[in-house]
Amino acid sequence: MLYSKTCLGGMVTAPHHLAAQAGAQILREGGNAVEAMVAAAAAIAVVYPHMNGIGGDGFWLISEPGREPVAIRACGPSAALATKAFYAGHGYSAVPTRGAHAALTVAGAVGGWSAALDYAQRFGRALPLPVLLADAIRHAQAGVPITRSQHELTRDKWSELKDQPGFAATYAATGIPAQGAVLKQPALAASLSRLAEAGLDDFYRGDLAATLAAGLEAAGSPVRRADLEAFHAQIVQPLMVQLRSGRVYNLPPPTQGVSALMIIGLFDRLGITEADGFAHIHGLVEATKRAFILRNKHVTDPAHMSVDAAHWLLADALDQEARQIHLQQAAPWPHPAKPGDTIWMGAADAQGRVVSYIQSIFWEFGSGVVPADTGIVWQNRGASFTLDDGANQLQPGKLPFHTLNPSLARLEDGRTLAYGTMGGEGQPQTQAAVFTRHVLFGQNLQAAVSAPRWLLGRTWGDVSTNLKVEGRVPAATIDALRQAGHEVQVVEEYTDMMGHAGAVCVHPDGVIEGATDPRADGVCAGL
Repeated sequence: MLYSKTCLGGMVTAPHHLAAQAGAQILREGGNAVEAMVAAAAAIAVVYPHMNGIGGDGFWLISEPGREPVAIRACGPSAALATKAFYAGHGYSAVPTRGAHAALTVAGAVGGWSAALDYAQRFGRALPLPVLLADAIRHAQAGVPITRSQHELTRDKWSELKDQPGFAATYAATGIPAQGAVLKQPALAASLSRLAEAGLDDFYRGDLAATLAAGLEAAGSPVRRADLEAFHAQIVQPLMVQLRSGRVYNLPPPTQGVSALMIIGLFDRLGITEADGFAHIHGLVEATKRAFILRNKHVTDPAHMSVDAAHWLLADALDQEARQIHLQQAAPWPHPAKPGDTIWMGAADAQGRVVSYIQSIFWEFGSGVVPADTGIVWQNRGASFTLDDGANQLQPGKLPFHTLNPSLARLEDGRTLAYGTMGGEGQPQTQAAVFTRHVLFGQNLQAAVSAPRWLLGRTWGDVSTNLKVEGRVPAATIDALRQAGHEVQVVEEYTDMMGHAGAVCVHPDGVIEGATDPRADGVCAGL
């Protein structure tokens, strides 16, 4: 039997143990959950650079007792020079996925840290930035052993990344590094030290901004200093769906957060009562299809949307969509998929504050471009734009579609649950699996995270759109799914393809419970 970790003094869960421990150290020093998350976010940018970094974006959900949760949108728009004409002039029929021309959006993550810390001032004590970033700086200077996933993804994506400006010098100076080899990142340590000394705003309007802008321009990116200077993260109202078990929150567009909420809102109406059999998996897969159809048609920069995604979460709208789901027969598929690589982390403090946070550079190692003298790999989030007409057509100053979506639930029994995962197209599906197992069917939180999962669509470089299930799913369930019309592919057990999930939960009596994914390299670090 798998059991969650529990404590009373605070907890951080992360897909790399050093990031979780960095956040827990801040809690030990009297910091709050937001400060702990900033420390964890900085550390994981160093120790898990294939998945995320400060050259990427981030999204926050912050729950404080007695207040409605708030969301922070820390995603950067496309550069002023990133026009269709720019890409046509360079001979592109689609936005490239790697290289300087893929590095076309501003990185918002650091701005999100700043906005979260500003919000957290209402909590009282604030630890200084040098304390929050100390572990990240130390790991970048002293080095960290390379994880299995970083080794494998460097090897598998080597042909796409090795010639990108700054990539090999930063991550593979002597060739593809072996698992366990020590990676030192002195330039990144210097960049983080600059932020610790000068403040986070330096990333956008200071000396580091000048270095970043010069390095990006020299590499061929359309991003300029004016694009960095114009960026500010935004506090926004989260989306919410009302379930029988409580309220669940996620980020509004341009993220796919509405999809995560729709899936569990639809499933809540199907009357399914048992976990992990045919009815559970089929019901969630069919709910995913309904949610993804709307997402793919409409979700983009909210300033460019003609519909309000919040309306899809109203009871009448969910009732209507749920009636389209056949409980024994699979609906036709595929529809276009949304890839991406990411990390999710959760934190809770002894005062009952809970944070759900996600940070990403989109694909593994993002664009592959590391601006000179910074050690910061830049995201390729702009590759989600299209050069054709449609919801996500490229325009200057436009927010790209985001797979990122952290979830947070306030349950009727008084618990506050933060949960999420990396995994692009699989993020809302894994979230739904974890939530339904734990909240609706009563599974232990760690068991809900560790149990076999499934994925409709593509992620981690796989172009297929079929239904992939881990090999631990019983053969009888797989047969039933196939008989219902699902195109099922059985994949290896505990595969990275299914994402690196986690969760942290504060109970009404103050007990803090956490879970981390055995598919990753993480821990739940508690006090």
